[in-house]
Amino acid sequence: MDKIRLWLIAKYQTFISSIAFIPGFIGLGFLVLAALIFSFDLSQAGQNLKADIPWLTIKDPSTARGVLGAIVGGIISLTVFSFSMVMIVLSQAASQMSNRVLDKLIGNRFQQIVLGIYIGTIIYTFFIFSTIREYGDSFQIPSLSIFILTIITVFDLFLFIYFLHYITQSVKYDVIIERIKSSTFHAMKDFCIENVEIKEANEFAALSVIRASRSGIFEGFDSKEMMDFLLKNKCSMISIYPMGTYILRGHPILKCSRNLEETQVEDALLGIILSNHESVRRNYEYGFRQLTEIALKALSPGINDPGTAIISLRALVDLLGFRAINFPLSTLSVEEGPFKVYRQELSFDELFERVIFPIWDYGKEDRMLSQEFKLLLGQLSLVLASPPLFKLLEQVEKKVAGE
Repeated sequence: MDKIRLWLIAKYQTFISSIAFIPGFIGLGFLVLAALIFSFDLSQAGQNLKADIPWLTIKDPSTARGVLGAIVGGIISLTVFSFSMVMIVLSQAASQMSNRVLDKLIGNRFQQIVLGIYIGTIIYTFFIFSTIREYGDSFQIPSLSIFILTIITVFDLFLFIYFLHYITQSVKYDVIIERIKSSTFHAMKDFCIENVEIKEANEFAALSVIRASRSGIFEGFDSKEMMDFLLKNKCSMISIYPMGTYILRGHPILKCSRNLEETQVEDALLGIILSNHESVRRNYEYGFRQLTEIALKALSPGINDPGTAIISLRALVDLLGFRAINFPLSTLSVEEGPFKVYRQELSFDELFERVIFPIWDYGKEDRMLSQEFKLLLGQLSLVLASPPLFKLLEQVEKKVAGE
């Protein structure tokens, strides 16, 4: 039963995170709106309204069809043009920054809402188009529905103008870097909740290991599933690798304080999150790596843009400053007992070496970048005492002094 529930949850998450979810939902909403307005159009209240305001009435069916045809053709053109621009933006971002930033652009909710409104307008138009009927010498023309459609179309035109502004801004390097920095910061704020570093030693001898049932990126635990397992089986566990590590199928991923049967191992695996795609929300270190990749790509000979590398470096040091005084909770504890899951966490020094050293190794010959390194690392060194930080700062100062 737990497997079915987790499968349904996974499918639900995949469905709502799909690029088609919001446009489809909005399109369905427009269809319902069209049906409601059409019903009002044919009601006695609608007829009275059109009688009181004669210019709301369209008597010629060819005029109505002409208006609807012009609207649907125009909106289709807007849709094609708008999302041709999106594809150009994605191509530019992938070629000049990093493929990893595409998630930030593809998953942008505003773009999906705009697409949904355009598609919804087209659906609305086709629905109204199909309601124009001929009854002998008279015609059924939903003129009030057409008037509402005209207002929606004017809104679409203004939305298109704003969309052009938005999409040209969203491809700017500093905007993309700020979005990655913001999402990483919020993930860290949720995860790094301790003001002092607490390192709890695992006080048990591992009697068994749990091996990964499939290959994937280890992104932590389903807290509820894992806590239920620990309480039911009266055991504690320790993770072998930190989050963000790619685990091969059959490779040990957890150690357990007691011997487990095969069915118990299967239950334990339900609480482990192995994903094919990394997520900043689950693993903030991925956001750090994205910023490092952007800086390295900017420093590559084909692009040679130290300005973008400096913006990325500033974002990284800002995030490291927060991480220096905020620490992740290293355990998940069961409320009703002494059982825990001990997580392997990257220390500040390890994180610093992973994300800052590659930028220095690649860009230390650039004078602008060297000066920025000296300025930023000098400030960061006032926040905490970190051997890798002092080591790199010494190298930077020697490099700058020799220029």
